[in-house]
Amino acid sequence: MTASSTPQEIPAATLDIVAIGNAIVDVLARSEDAFLAQHALTKGGMQLIDAAMAETLYADMPQAKEISGGSAANTLAGLAALGKKCGFIGQVNDDQLGAVFAHDIHALGIRFDTPVMHGQVPTARCLILVTPDAQRTMNTFLGASQFLPEAAVDFDLIRSAKILYLEGYLWDPEQPRAAMRAAIDAARGAGRKVAFTLSDNFVIDRHRGDFIDLIDQGMIDILFSNEGEIQSLAQIDDFDKALSRFADKVPVLVSTRSEKGAVAMVDGVRHEAPAATVAQIVDTTGAGDLFAAGFLAAHIDGRSVEDALALGAAAAAEVISHWGARPEADLGVIRDALFA
Repeated sequence: MTASSTPQEIPAATLDIVAIGNAIVDVLARSEDAFLAQHALTKGGMQLIDAAMAETLYADMPQAKEISGGSAANTLAGLAALGKKCGFIGQVNDDQLGAVFAHDIHALGIRFDTPVMHGQVPTARCLILVTPDAQRTMNTFLGASQFLPEAAVDFDLIRSAKILYLEGYLWDPEQPRAAMRAAIDAARGAGRKVAFTLSDNFVIDRHRGDFIDLIDQGMIDILFSNEGEIQSLAQIDDFDKALSRFADKVPVLVSTRSEKGAVAMVDGVRHEAPAATVAQIVDTTGAGDLFAAGFLAAHIDGRSVEDALALGAAAAAEVISHWGARPEADLGVIRDALFA
């Protein structure tokens, strides 16, 4: 499979969205602040760890449960729950956690055919510690996912989807970054839209130049961020000014602001929506991922920007009301009630 294709060879869109991201299994445990301090972990943050620290931290963690995760895969889980046809490209090892990830994503009806990696680099895992205030501290060992090669990317699959969705976290390692660049070229060549999520400030700090170049070149149609990320990208300590920095370069620019709701700049016009009400916040893992799912589902359906923001907020509210980054309630029911 190659990234090049003539227009005559481009198939009609048969999928709504294909995502490229880390194929990760989340390991979640409740934790006290003292445990974070003991292990010198920054509360509420995300850090990359090596195999040795992953083993040590896992051994010290309280009782935990395993749930397939990964930012883009979480977004697809939400989209699939909302009836969208999805495909995922990401790499696991031929090991137990790899089998868990593949089983879970197939069970959602998501196409996942990326060849497994063989050898001693295990499937990625994210060790997540959730404190009593519902803050999650993520410690990620990227494992096999960070070695996704361009050769493993199904470019026909990318051309078959209306939207290519890229996870910023996976831009950090060299091989997946090259694969994602080729995927962007394939999507743009097929006249498809490209959506990108910035993921985290540490990714922006390392690759700000790349991201701004993609934006300046008109390669990004839909950009997702949170308040801190868009300010980091713009290097402006003012949210409104940071949005304005990119509003005329990205057709759809979406930024979440936690309890302050979310803002979307669409063709330069600002739209705002409040956060959805949550009876109890249990675990904020996946809030941004599910917001993107709700927003994209409404966007694909041709709904208004206000509807897209509202469905994003509702999906995010569902996922933070329980443990784990995948929806448990029926998002279709939530959507139908919201738009009744």
